Amino acid sequence: MAKTKNTPDAKNVNTKKESDESKLIDDNITDVDTAEVPNETGSESSPIESLENELSAERDKYLRLAAEYDNFRKRSAKEREMIYSDARTDAISKLLPVYDNLERALKMECADEAYYKGVEMIMTQFTEVFNDMGVRVIPAVGEPFDPNRHNAVMSIVDPELGENIVAEEYQKGFILGDRVIRFSTVVVAN
Repeated sequence: MAKTKNTPDAKNVNTKKESDESKLIDDNITDVDTAEVPNETGSESSPIESLENELSAERDKYLRLAAEYDNFRKRSAKEREMIYSDARTDAISKLLPVYDNLERALKMECADEAYYKGVEMIMTQFTEVFNDMGVRVIPAVGEPFDPNRHNAVMSIVDPELGENIVAEEYQKGFILGDRVIRFSTVVVAN
């Protein structure tokens, strides 16, 4: 390594080199301070773009939450409707044995005309209540056999009736809207 002389010219050269190096370091530090800092995604963007991206993400979350709430509301309404329908069907099915007994009582002969008239009035009122609730009797005798509405317990051969025609009804069936509450118990011909 060569020794430099401590002459005034050598001192000026060393001082000049040091000041150039410090100036170069200062310039590099300034460049680093003013450079754009990349955002979380790794690409360079302005603060406005990052705020727009954040707003877009929040808007997407809001729309998803609103759709989820709407689906929940619809599902809850459908469940309430099903519970109401099930409760109505259950209550009506528990009243059907009373209807059957009143119907049997009307088929029996009675010596007391007033008693018979009272049972007849109760049966009329019972039928009106069922009609008001939307409960209908399933048509059976003379109708084609429908396994979705009829329960066949026996079959007979009858040349007067066509094939798969209901010949006799043992127990009436009832429907509420399109839902069968009780199947008709029938005898099917041929």
